[in-house]
Amino acid sequence: MSLTSLPLVEISGAPRERGRQYGEQARDRVQRAMTYYAEAFGHSSGLTWEQVVQRAARWVEPSRAFAPDLVEEMEGIAEGAGVDFLDVLALNARGEIIYDTTFSSMEPDGCTSFALMGEAAGDGHVYAGQNWDWRDGVSGTLMVLRVVQPGKPTVIMHVEAGQVGRQGANSAGIALNANGLGGRFDDSVGVPQTLIRRRVLDSDNLNAALEALTKPRAHIASNALVTHREGFAIDLETTPGAVGWMYPTDGLLVHGNHYQAFVPPQLAASYRPGSADSLFRVPRAEGGLRAVAEASGTDEARKRIRLAMSDHLGYPESLCTHPDPAQPAVRRWATLLSSCVDLTTGDYLIAAGTPCDHEYERVPWNLYDGPHGEVTP
Repeated sequence: MSLTSLPLVEISGAPRERGRQYGEQARDRVQRAMTYYAEAFGHSSGLTWEQVVQRAARWVEPSRAFAPDLVEEMEGIAEGAGVDFLDVLALNARGEIIYDTTFSSMEPDGCTSFALMGEAAGDGHVYAGQNWDWRDGVSGTLMVLRVVQPGKPTVIMHVEAGQVGRQGANSAGIALNANGLGGRFDDSVGVPQTLIRRRVLDSDNLNAALEALTKPRAHIASNALVTHREGFAIDLETTPGAVGWMYPTDGLLVHGNHYQAFVPPQLAASYRPGSADSLFRVPRAEGGLRAVAEASGTDEARKRIRLAMSDHLGYPESLCTHPDPAQPAVRRWATLLSSCVDLTTGDYLIAAGTPCDHEYERVPWNLYDGPHGEVTP
């Protein structure tokens, strides 16, 4: 099965077996991801892939202590894809490696996330989604993953091949969208974001999802927008230190790549946004998404969401980001995909590329075709 250019991979069973299924089905894309990041790290830091993998070893024990089942899943991915476990761990900890304090500079991050409650949507539905902005060279590694796992909600995610978590939603009606925040903290080793995000999506209730974000010590700062199908959303700015939070205003919540709830005390004296374009992407998304309240039905609501996320103010570093030909190919950014999950109906929609010229398509799995699909009183 495929969604335009995105392969659909379904895995099930115990952790290691799920991983083997994943690795076998995504073998080519896992190899492609390793090839791209070898080039990217070489360009930005002079590191070889072997040196990147050596650095990734720092996250073995924190990962195993936090989520031993997901470490097993990664071991299975490595077996299925015919690569080493540390290769897969490096793909999962690529953000943490990029932010390593031994590097002289950090790359800015992208992404604009949103949540729309029923009062802000003309059809009364609850929506969650984002424009996922990252390196254009990664586009050939993207895939949609459905995880059927005993005793836990069924999860649908869009990920880079080899990763066990990123953005998605589950059969308990919980959606997670995430954005980088940046900022230097101490060099203590914390839990990689891919594992934290997967643990959120493995949660069968809202409290467990929020505990997955607030209990562990993350290695890097990251923003998490959690939306529940019963009409609740909260944004958590998580750091290796403090955590800040925000709630929707008039049923709408949008977050970019700068601190909006608070500035961590470690950064307060000299904080500057790593992605200046985040300062206009957020209000532009808010302005566009407010128009969804006037939609006459679900089709129109979804069209208005796509239009809002297609904004080009500041092009090419706009809400809908396009590659800048002035940059070397390995450093060009783009909106890799735009997602829109209807938590009311269970429809998982993806525009497989920039939303301005790609329609939202429905993934052929409904979120609620799995355990926890019925709303509990």
